[in-house]
Amino acid sequence: MPISVTGKSRTEGAPQPECRGFSLVELLVALFVVVIITSLATLNVGSGNQDQLLETHMRELQNVSLFAIDEAQLSGTDMGLLLLQDSRGPATRSGYSWRERRAEGWRSPLTATDVFETRTLPPEVRLELALEDAPAVGPLVAPVGDDATPQVVFHASGETTPGQLELRHRDSGELLWRLQWDLLGRMELLQRGEPAQEIRRADW
Repeated sequence: MPISVTGKSRTEGAPQPECRGFSLVELLVALFVVVIITSLATLNVGSGNQDQLLETHMRELQNVSLFAIDEAQLSGTDMGLLLLQDSRGPATRSGYSWRERRAEGWRSPLTATDVFETRTLPPEVRLELALEDAPAVGPLVAPVGDDATPQVVFHASGETTPGQLELRHRDSGELLWRLQWDLLGRMELLQRGEPAQEIRRADW
């Protein structure tokens, strides 16, 4: 060990490297990246099963929505769900994107961009939104600007307008899945609008 002319070790009293742990937000982002990767793997495995495919899409939407609610409260920034309809291809497709409220208005999120990626649903289905005590609001027609206003807002206070988002067959209008939430953002995913236990009894 090097010794200075004073007889002390040169490393004595030297600043030590600072150990920095992961923040809660970073851990949440890592967790949801794992969730999304798992969802994509499920999509690939069950690509021949349309019911499983649609369930995976809706569970991913529920998981990312819950993450957005947590992110809004942790960061003190309102988060928003933006519903889209894209007719530019051979078939019209429903989808959704995410926004965060900044000083200059609504913008695409700067954090957890891999979690808040735009999603597109199969062309056979469409999304329908209904908010409590609010007029009917439809999806925005893609492409949309970065400053597009989302239809569903998860406030930094932890509150949101109660409502439901239904996944329906595009041609027949049959209800396939319903994601509903209350004032505090507590969510429930229902197959054909019914609790899972009732679905099982109906299938018997």
